[in-house]
Amino acid sequence: MSAAPLVSVVIPVRNEAPNISPLVAEIEAALAGVAHEIVYVDDGSTDDTPRVLAGIAASGTPLRWLRHRASCGQSAAIVTGVKAARGTWIATLDGDGQNDPADIPRLLARAERDGTGNLLVAGHRVNRKDTWVKRRSSRIANGIRSRLLRDATPDTGCGLKLFPRALFLGFPHFDHMHRYLPALALRAGASVVSEPVNHRPRVRGVSNYGTLDRLAVSLLDLIGVAWLQRRGKRAEIEDQS
Repeated sequence: MSAAPLVSVVIPVRNEAPNISPLVAEIEAALAGVAHEIVYVDDGSTDDTPRVLAGIAASGTPLRWLRHRASCGQSAAIVTGVKAARGTWIATLDGDGQNDPADIPRLLARAERDGTGNLLVAGHRVNRKDTWVKRRSSRIANGIRSRLLRDATPDTGCGLKLFPRALFLGFPHFDHMHRYLPALALRAGASVVSEPVNHRPRVRGVSNYGTLDRLAVSLLDLIGVAWLQRRGKRAEIEDQS
């Protein structure tokens, strides 16, 4: 892991011990031949997550992990992971195994074809494998968000996204920001595209970042992000050297 990788896979987790080893194996298979690293951020887990991560890291797998002493939320864990990552590109995955790592190479190819290095590729779960309540609440939230923010993204809730590390580090960082990455990318002058991705049912553990939590904060978040969009100004720079 001495050379900087092309892509860093950042995974925030809280109490996901049974899902870690299978997901790491899938990432390694999907990115065979691609210079990569895996960055886990343990968001204050109280199960065996630290022990499992330590064991995988000691095995020689290109995995690094960091730990929040107390849970700070999914967005904070992603920020921690991206700051620690060394890759040019960041791929984010949910830690529950519902995102398919086999989709990462296709998102990376889409980003590299663009050629500008200023593009966010958002996964679009065309055939979601979630409960009716999750699917319905997401459909409502996506509709309201799309009309208010005009972020040109049908599924901002998908955990699988790919973007330049440098782009993300320029975003304002706040709680729940991970739900609004396409809008923040557009605000920063980047392009946003969506790619259909596989979505799988959860087969181990239970959700740690729940539906009620998402709904409780969505309205305030929307207002805040809409304010940021309207207050942001992008300067047109002329090189005078």
